[in-house]
Parts: sequence; C-alpha cells; structure tokens
Amino acid sequence: MSDAPAYRTELGRAPPEEGGYYILSYPEIPGCFGVGDTEAEAVEDGRRALIAALDALKAVDRPPPEARRGERA
Repeated sequence: MSDAPAYRTELGRAPPEEGGYYILSYPEIPGCFGVGDTEAEAVEDGRRALIAALDALKAVDRPPPEARRGERA
C-alpha cells in the first residue's frame, strides 16, 4: 500500500526481564503495533500491521484515521 498516509510512530523497548523486545506503535491507530527482537524487525512488523489495519478499515467502508503530519511522537 504505497499511498498510505504517514502516521506518527512510537518506538519503545520492553524491560530485559520481560524479553527486551522492541515495540513500534501508531498513536492514531489504537491497537496497531509491531514487535521484534531488533528495531528493524519491529518497524517491519509494524508496517505490516499498519497495512492490515488500513485494509480492514477499507473492507468495512470506514475511513482511515487522520494522519498528523509533521508531528513526532
């Protein structure tokens, strides 16, 4: 989906005692996130999750959330 809006992202990391994995989330799309052992894996997983979330909204004729361009989370 190359025409996807540019959504803000937040990249965090779980504590070592919880696995230390990376988490990428999209604040404008609640529940849409990616995880991975590296930042790159979390970003790629998040990209796939974003595409799936936007496709699911489209399938039920719901508009995607407004992307807040220019803002960084």
